[in-house]
Formats: sequence, C-alpha cells, structure tokens
Amino acid sequence: MSKSRIPEREIAERPEGYGGPNLSPVGLELAPHAFADGVYALMAGIPPKDNNGLIAGRDAALVVDAGITPAISHQIQRLAAELTAKPVRYLVNTTYHGDHTFGNAAFPAEVVVVSSRRNKSEMSDLAYEKEIRSANMYGDGGLLDEVSRWRSPDVVFDSYAEIDLGGRLVQLHHFGPGNGPGDTVVYVPDTRTAWTGNFLCHAGTAHMLLQGGPEPYLASLRRMREALPELDTIVPGHGPMGDGHAAIDALVGYLEVLHDEVAASVAAGRSLEETFAACSNPWAERLDPALSAALTAYAVPRELAQVGMLQLCRDLHRLNILATYRLYEGL
Repeated sequence: MSKSRIPEREIAERPEGYGGPNLSPVGLELAPHAFADGVYALMAGIPPKDNNGLIAGRDAALVVDAGITPAISHQIQRLAAELTAKPVRYLVNTTYHGDHTFGNAAFPAEVVVVSSRRNKSEMSDLAYEKEIRSANMYGDGGLLDEVSRWRSPDVVFDSYAEIDLGGRLVQLHHFGPGNGPGDTVVYVPDTRTAWTGNFLCHAGTAHMLLQGGPEPYLASLRRMREALPELDTIVPGHGPMGDGHAAIDALVGYLEVLHDEVAASVAAGRSLEETFAACSNPWAERLDPALSAALTAYAVPRELAQVGMLQLCRDLHRLNILATYRLYEGL
C-alpha cells in the first residue's frame, strides 16, 4: 500500500513530555529586514514565534500571513503602513494553521485573502483548530477567545498563481503536501526570496509532520528545488532566515532517513517506544552549527536561544517519529 496517504486532519497525539513551539503572541514584536525597496521579512524578535512578510510594488502591497490574534494582525498592518505608502490589497496564507490565519478577519474586507485550494478546504472546524493551537500557547490560551471567526481565503489556486503588484511580480506555489496538505510558498523573483511558512525552515531545524508523511513531503521538496533554481533566501514561518537550497537538501536528507528507519521498525513489529529508541537523532548532542550561528541574530540571551531551540528540535523529531509510525502502522 502507498505510504503517500494524507490523513484527513492533523494528528492530535503527542509524545510523552512533548513541549513544542511557543506560539503565544505575548512579547511578540516584529522587526523588518529589507531585501530591496518594498520587500521585507517581518521577523519575530523571539524564536520560534511567527514571522511574516511585506511585499510592495508600484500599485499595491501584499502581506504574508496574518498572525495568531487580532492584536498581532493589527501590529502587522501598522508596520506595513510605516514601511510603504502602497495600500495592502492582498494577504497570502502559507498554511491553514491558526497561528498564520486567525488574524485574517482583522484585515479590512477589501483585502483579498489568497491561498491554495487545499488550505481553504482545511479551514472548516474553528473549534478543533483552536484546541490544537492552544496546546502551544504556554498558558496564554485565553487570548484565542478573541478569535470568533475564521476568515478563509477569497481566492484560491491549485498549484501556481501570480500577483502583479505593479512592477513587481509575486509567485505563489503549492508544490504539494509537507507540514500540512496545502502548504503555500510565496516567491519574489527579483529578490530570489521565498516565504515558506511551515513548509521549509533554516537547515538543521526539525520540521513537523502533522498531516502527512515523509514520502509526500519529499516529492514536494523536490518539485520546489526544480521549480526555483535561483532561490537564494527563505523566510520561514518560524525561526531564522537561511539559504533556501541548503534548507531543501537538509530536509530531504532528514526525511529520507526518517522514512527508512520508521518503515523498517514497523515492518519488524517494533512498538512505538522501541521505534523511538531505534531511530537516529540528529539533535542528540547539539544543534547544526549553521543554525546555531543564525540564532545569534536574535536579541535574546545566546544560551537561552540555543538551549530552547535544541530542546524544540528534539521534541519535534520525536513527534515526527510518532506521526510517521502511526501513519505506517495504519497502512
């Protein structure tokens, strides 16, 4: 049976002792990083809270992702107004996850929300989505009470779309499933920069398999590598910016090993706990040196950032083993 089946919804099970990323907006301040006039990464000051983006052309501007609460959405809009005089006409969601989309409703009605068709189809059960995300709010789950409406995309596409902002073209790609089934990549050709949401993070970061498995993810990454040969920098949904092709290559290598080890463990009849023990762990001792260096850009105590990211990667790796084991044992 094919191991490319995509589950109907995100796995809710978590490994014992799992912490996961801190998605609370408390203390979140976004800082602009300019790639060119009108093209900005809006970087969270505390990793791994959510990053965003702003892309402006001669006629209009586009925002990448909306934030987890109306307050964060308003912060994004204030920052956009400071950085460009062009009106925000478009909002692109890189994923359906609430930390990227709960702020949609706080944008004016005339702003067109765009994402992949599959992302929109996943935005149907607000209560379940709030329940899943609240597990990573670290005591601030009550802030999600402000989210009473889940505004879904107004315009959708299947695999590719373009938005012309006036002298600046923005490409939207859905290469296939990854972290979720509808991951959308926002690419600006003139700066060779991509906003990748949860689909692709800095090389050496542990990604999350939440609604799929290694094989579909691998196919999607290979399509991205082929489609964007001139890609330079990625702005992930979480964590530091990095080299795009180095990130693709690192994640491909990780997923290949994960697939092989978990598939062999399931075939041998091992339990989940035995599979945890049997699988190799790239984060057993330390962070990848390039990722460790990238974390020094944050204005937080270096040791705190390093220790926190290392523990997060260990947690996410165990989650990936669990998710892959459950998918493969079901096949």
